[in-house]
Amino acid sequence: MAKTFASAGDLTEKKISFTEVGRDLYAFTAEGDPNSGVIIGDDSVMIIEAQATPKLANKVIECVRSVTDKPISHVVLTHYHAVRVLGASAFGSPQIIMGEKARSMVAERGKEDWASEFERFPRLFEGHESIPGLTWPTTTFNDRMTVYLGNRRVDLMHLGRAHTAGDIVAYVPDENVMYTGDIVEYHSACYCGDGHFHDWPTTLERIRGFNLDAIAPGRGDALVGQSMVNAALDSTKDFVTSTYKPAAQVALRGGSLKEAWDAVRAECDPKFKDYAIYEHCLPFNVARAYDEALDIDTPRIWTADRDRELWEALQG
Repeated sequence: MAKTFASAGDLTEKKISFTEVGRDLYAFTAEGDPNSGVIIGDDSVMIIEAQATPKLANKVIECVRSVTDKPISHVVLTHYHAVRVLGASAFGSPQIIMGEKARSMVAERGKEDWASEFERFPRLFEGHESIPGLTWPTTTFNDRMTVYLGNRRVDLMHLGRAHTAGDIVAYVPDENVMYTGDIVEYHSACYCGDGHFHDWPTTLERIRGFNLDAIAPGRGDALVGQSMVNAALDSTKDFVTSTYKPAAQVALRGGSLKEAWDAVRAECDPKFKDYAIYEHCLPFNVARAYDEALDIDTPRIWTADRDRELWEALQG
């Protein structure tokens, strides 16, 4: 029997956790759903990731208001994906920050990504009728910028391609804590459909070089303590390489996408089949790995129609 398309059948409400990962630093997590972050400065608050709709963003705001009444001055979006950015209007922030590359990806493929993700994971678009349109930043940067929330410094950096070409991280040096977006996951499958497999492990090692005391990842539990941080970096790297290598071997010998699918399943199922959104991600991950092995550097744009065709070919 064919599997339900992507996560269209996942209607179970997830338990929200709001975990302090450093002094006045929080991770909003929900059992494998997209995470958000909260950085409280001297006089204002920075939000990392906006959720998919204003209605879902309000759940983050409720958590913020449980710990501070300071105004939200900045929303930082680590990449362009709809489930991360379309709730931004709820925060009423005067500053919305993205990397310059991420902004260009909103322009290039933002509408298609919105339609694609809405079909893949409708539960994450609760209250979608309140989305005012695509989210555009007020401020962009290329490699690095620093924001001061009073005396609290937040370094925003592009450390390399990984989950997308435009990923950025937010580093809080006074607590040695980083918000990594979907570059790092914990007990959740990496979505690699817009990824760069060759670059991703190097980007992970650049993050490891900070010797962090905590990470708020893109999905999964907050990572507090260096042993947990390193375990998550290791498992994310293993997921990425275990997906790419079998698919690349098939592609480079002229094998079919379906053969690549079978090879990736054989490698990844024993290690990752219990991870959140694993089955959802797998067809898109295999297709992107196959393309990258054939030197297609820029990921092809996902559309709702392309999603369905691929799902039926591989998961049907």
